Amino acid sequence: MKPFLLLATRAEDRPADEEYALFLRYTGLAPDDLVRIRLEAGPMPAIDLDAISGVFVGGGPFNASDPIEKKSAVQQRVEAEFAELLDRVVARDFPFLGACYGIGTVGAHLGATIDGTYREPISVVPVTLTDAGMDDPLLAGMPRTFEAFVGHKEAISALPPAAMLLASSPDCPVQMFRVGANVYATQFHPELDVDGITTRIHAYADHGYFAAGELQLTLDAVRRAPVTHPSRILRRFVERYAR
Repeated sequence: MKPFLLLATRAEDRPADEEYALFLRYTGLAPDDLVRIRLEAGPMPAIDLDAISGVFVGGGPFNASDPIEKKSAVQQRVEAEFAELLDRVVARDFPFLGACYGIGTVGAHLGATIDGTYREPISVVPVTLTDAGMDDPLLAGMPRTFEAFVGHKEAISALPPAAMLLASSPDCPVQMFRVGANVYATQFHPELDVDGITTRIHAYADHGYFAAGELQLTLDAVRRAPVTHPSRILRRFVERYAR
Protein backbone atom coordinates (compact mmCIF):
# COMPACT_ATOMS: atom_id res chain seq x y z
CA MET A 1 0.00 0.00 0.00
CA LYS A 2 1.16 3.52 -0.76
CA PRO A 3 1.33 5.62 2.43
CA PHE A 4 -1.00 8.43 3.44
CA LEU A 5 0.33 11.84 4.50
CA LEU A 6 -0.61 13.84 7.59
CA LEU A 7 0.21 17.53 7.16
CA ALA A 8 0.44 19.12 10.61
CA THR A 9 0.97 22.68 11.84
CA ARG A 10 1.01 22.43 15.66
CA ALA A 11 4.19 23.87 17.17
CA GLU A 12 3.65 22.38 20.63
CA ASP A 13 5.12 18.87 20.80
CA ARG A 14 2.62 17.21 23.14
CA PRO A 15 -0.58 18.09 21.23
CA ALA A 16 1.24 17.56 17.93
CA ASP A 17 2.39 14.08 18.92
CA GLU A 18 -1.00 13.22 20.38
CA GLU A 19 -2.70 14.36 17.17
CA TYR A 20 -0.52 11.97 15.19
CA ALA A 21 -1.26 9.15 17.63
CA LEU A 22 -4.99 9.79 17.30
CA PHE A 23 -4.83 9.73 13.50
CA LEU A 24 -2.93 6.44 13.71
CA ARG A 25 -5.48 4.97 16.09
CA TYR A 26 -8.60 5.95 14.21
CA THR A 27 -7.32 5.37 10.69
CA GLY A 28 -5.95 2.00 11.70
CA LEU A 29 -2.69 2.80 9.92
CA ALA A 30 0.80 1.84 11.06
CA PRO A 31 3.41 4.62 11.40
CA ASP A 32 5.08 3.58 8.14
CA ASP A 33 1.73 4.00 6.38
CA LEU A 34 0.95 7.48 7.77
CA VAL A 35 3.85 9.85 7.17
CA ARG A 36 3.65 13.02 9.24
CA ILE A 37 5.09 16.30 7.97
CA ARG A 38 5.22 19.13 10.54
CA LEU A 39 4.92 22.21 8.38
CA GLU A 40 5.51 24.63 11.23
CA ALA A 41 9.00 23.16 11.59
CA GLY A 42 10.14 23.68 8.01
CA PRO A 43 9.12 23.99 4.37
CA MET A 44 6.81 21.44 2.80
CA PRO A 45 8.91 18.91 0.88
CA ALA A 46 8.07 18.00 -2.68
CA ILE A 47 4.97 15.80 -2.62
CA ASP A 48 4.50 13.27 -5.41
CA LEU A 49 0.78 12.53 -5.45
CA ASP A 50 1.42 9.39 -7.48
CA ALA A 51 3.47 7.98 -4.59
CA ILE A 52 0.78 8.30 -1.90
CA SER A 53 -2.79 7.12 -1.28
CA GLY A 54 -4.21 10.33 0.16
CA VAL A 55 -3.64 13.42 2.29
CA PHE A 56 -4.90 14.28 5.77
CA VAL A 57 -4.59 17.76 7.28
CA GLY A 58 -4.89 18.20 11.03
CA GLY A 59 -5.96 21.22 13.03
CA GLY A 60 -3.74 24.09 14.06
CA PRO A 61 -3.44 27.63 15.38
CA PHE A 62 -3.56 29.50 12.05
CA ASN A 63 -6.64 31.44 10.95
CA ALA A 64 -7.10 31.96 7.23
CA SER A 65 -9.19 35.09 7.79
CA ASP A 66 -6.55 36.97 9.79
CA PRO A 67 -5.27 40.09 8.00
CA ILE A 68 -1.92 39.58 6.33
CA GLU A 69 -0.11 41.88 8.77
CA LYS A 70 -1.14 39.59 11.66
CA LYS A 71 0.10 36.42 9.99
CA SER A 72 3.54 35.21 10.98
CA ALA A 73 6.15 34.43 8.37
CA VAL A 74 5.58 30.73 9.10
CA GLN A 75 1.83 31.01 8.50
CA GLN A 76 2.36 32.90 5.26
CA ARG A 77 4.79 30.22 4.07
CA VAL A 78 2.45 27.39 5.02
CA GLU A 79 -0.49 29.05 3.27
CA ALA A 80 1.55 29.51 0.09
CA GLU A 81 2.61 25.85 0.22
CA PHE A 82 -0.97 24.70 0.70
CA ALA A 83 -2.10 26.86 -2.22
CA GLU A 84 0.36 25.10 -4.54
CA LEU A 85 -0.56 21.65 -3.22
CA LEU A 86 -4.30 22.29 -3.47
CA ASP A 87 -3.93 23.48 -7.05
CA ARG A 88 -2.83 19.93 -7.84
CA VAL A 89 -5.14 18.12 -5.42
CA VAL A 90 -8.31 19.84 -6.67
CA ALA A 91 -7.32 19.61 -10.33
CA ARG A 92 -6.77 15.86 -10.00
CA ASP A 93 -9.64 15.32 -7.55
CA PHE A 94 -7.07 13.57 -5.38
CA PRO A 95 -8.13 12.00 -2.04
CA PHE A 96 -7.83 14.70 0.63
CA LEU A 97 -9.41 15.13 4.07
CA GLY A 98 -8.76 18.33 5.97
CA ALA A 99 -9.95 18.67 9.57
CA CYS A 100 -10.55 22.10 11.18
CA TYR A 101 -7.54 24.00 9.79
CA GLY A 102 -7.98 21.87 6.71
CA ILE A 103 -11.43 23.35 6.06
CA GLY A 104 -9.87 26.81 6.09
CA THR A 105 -7.16 25.84 3.63
CA VAL A 106 -9.56 24.29 1.12
CA GLY A 107 -12.17 26.98 1.69
CA ALA A 108 -9.67 29.76 1.09
CA HIS A 109 -8.45 27.98 -2.03
CA LEU A 110 -12.00 27.90 -3.42
CA GLY A 111 -12.73 31.51 -2.53
CA ALA A 112 -15.20 30.75 0.26
CA THR A 113 -16.17 33.48 2.71
CA ILE A 114 -14.29 32.79 5.95
CA ASP A 115 -14.77 34.97 9.02
CA GLY A 116 -15.66 34.90 12.71
CA THR A 117 -19.43 34.90 12.26
CA TYR A 118 -19.87 31.23 13.07
CA ARG A 119 -17.07 30.59 15.52
CA GLU A 120 -17.81 27.87 18.09
CA PRO A 121 -16.33 27.50 21.57
CA ILE A 122 -14.54 24.29 22.46
CA SER A 123 -17.42 21.94 23.06
CA VAL A 124 -19.48 19.03 21.80
CA VAL A 125 -22.13 19.93 19.22
CA PRO A 126 -24.72 17.97 17.22
CA VAL A 127 -23.70 17.73 13.57
CA THR A 128 -26.45 16.94 11.06
CA LEU A 129 -25.86 15.53 7.59
CA THR A 130 -27.55 17.11 4.59
CA ASP A 131 -29.28 14.90 2.02
CA ALA A 132 -26.03 15.01 0.02
CA GLY A 133 -24.14 13.95 3.14
CA MET A 134 -26.45 11.00 3.67
CA ASP A 135 -25.70 9.90 0.11
CA ASP A 136 -21.95 10.46 0.29
CA PRO A 137 -19.86 7.25 0.22
CA LEU A 138 -17.41 8.52 2.85
CA LEU A 139 -20.28 8.99 5.29
CA ALA A 140 -21.97 5.67 4.62
CA GLY A 141 -23.43 4.23 7.81
CA MET A 142 -23.24 7.48 9.77
CA PRO A 143 -26.38 8.55 11.62
CA ARG A 144 -28.16 11.63 10.29
CA THR A 145 -27.14 13.52 13.46
CA PHE A 146 -24.09 12.76 15.61
CA GLU A 147 -22.07 14.51 18.31
CA ALA A 148 -18.65 15.96 17.44
CA PHE A 149 -15.87 18.00 19.03
CA VAL A 150 -15.43 21.58 17.80
CA GLY A 151 -13.47 24.67 18.77
CA HIS A 152 -12.63 27.36 16.22
CA LYS A 153 -12.36 31.13 15.92
CA GLU A 154 -13.41 31.28 12.27
CA ALA A 155 -15.60 29.30 9.91
CA ILE A 156 -16.97 29.33 6.40
CA SER A 157 -20.06 31.48 6.20
CA ALA A 158 -20.64 31.08 2.44
CA LEU A 159 -19.53 28.18 0.26
CA PRO A 160 -18.76 28.72 -3.42
CA PRO A 161 -20.82 26.79 -6.03
CA ALA A 162 -17.96 24.31 -6.57
CA ALA A 163 -18.45 22.84 -3.08
CA MET A 164 -21.17 20.46 -1.91
CA LEU A 165 -22.40 20.96 1.65
CA LEU A 166 -22.45 17.68 3.56
CA ALA A 167 -23.08 18.64 7.21
CA SER A 168 -24.06 21.54 9.48
CA SER A 169 -24.48 22.27 13.18
CA PRO A 170 -26.93 24.65 14.88
CA ASP A 171 -24.38 27.48 15.20
CA CYS A 172 -22.13 26.72 12.22
CA PRO A 173 -23.75 26.16 8.81
CA VAL A 174 -20.68 24.55 7.19
CA GLN A 175 -19.39 21.60 9.20
CA MET A 176 -18.37 19.47 6.23
CA PHE A 177 -18.17 19.80 2.48
CA ARG A 178 -16.82 18.02 -0.58
CA VAL A 179 -15.21 19.29 -3.76
CA GLY A 180 -15.42 16.99 -6.76
CA ALA A 181 -15.70 13.37 -5.67
CA ASN A 182 -12.68 12.97 -3.37
CA VAL A 183 -11.67 16.25 -1.70
CA TYR A 184 -13.23 16.63 1.76
CA ALA A 185 -13.02 19.07 4.64
CA THR A 186 -14.57 19.12 8.11
CA GLN A 187 -14.90 21.93 10.63
CA PHE A 188 -15.31 19.41 13.46
CA HIS A 189 -12.47 17.15 14.58
CA PRO A 190 -12.98 13.52 13.49
CA GLU A 191 -9.67 12.50 15.08
CA LEU A 192 -10.40 13.62 18.65
CA ASP A 193 -11.46 11.73 21.74
CA VAL A 194 -11.96 13.13 25.25
CA ASP A 195 -8.32 12.67 26.25
CA GLY A 196 -7.11 14.32 23.08
CA ILE A 197 -9.30 17.38 23.38
CA THR A 198 -8.42 17.67 27.07
CA THR A 199 -4.73 17.89 26.11
CA ARG A 200 -5.52 20.65 23.63
CA ILE A 201 -7.64 22.60 26.10
CA HIS A 202 -4.69 22.75 28.48
CA ALA A 203 -2.13 23.40 25.72
CA TYR A 204 -4.08 26.30 24.19
CA ALA A 205 -5.56 27.78 27.36
CA ASP A 206 -4.08 31.19 26.57
CA HIS A 207 -4.82 31.21 22.83
CA GLY A 208 -8.22 32.90 23.04
CA TYR A 209 -10.47 29.87 22.61
CA PHE A 210 -12.07 30.57 25.98
CA ALA A 211 -11.87 33.33 28.57
CA ALA A 212 -9.57 33.34 31.57
CA GLY A 213 -11.25 31.48 34.39
CA GLU A 214 -13.27 29.23 32.04
CA LEU A 215 -10.88 26.29 31.97
CA GLN A 216 -13.08 24.02 34.08
CA LEU A 217 -16.23 25.08 32.22
CA THR A 218 -14.54 24.14 28.97
CA LEU A 219 -13.36 20.80 30.31
CA ASP A 220 -16.91 20.10 31.46
CA ALA A 221 -18.33 21.12 28.07
CA VAL A 222 -16.42 18.42 26.18
CA ARG A 223 -17.78 15.77 28.52
CA ARG A 224 -21.44 16.68 28.21
CA ALA A 225 -22.18 13.95 25.64
CA PRO A 226 -20.35 10.90 24.27
CA VAL A 227 -18.57 11.37 20.93
CA THR A 228 -18.27 8.08 19.10
CA HIS A 229 -19.13 8.47 15.41
CA PRO A 230 -16.79 11.05 13.78
CA SER A 231 -13.65 8.88 13.95
CA ARG A 232 -15.35 6.39 11.64
CA ILE A 233 -14.82 8.91 8.84
CA LEU A 234 -11.05 8.46 9.12
CA ARG A 235 -11.20 4.67 8.88
CA ARG A 236 -13.64 4.92 5.99
CA PHE A 237 -11.31 7.32 4.15
CA VAL A 238 -8.47 4.82 4.41
CA GLU A 239 -10.65 1.90 3.36
CA ARG A 240 -11.89 3.82 0.34
CA TYR A 241 -8.60 5.24 -0.91
CA ALA A 242 -5.78 2.88 0.11
CA ARG A 243 -4.01 1.69 -3.02
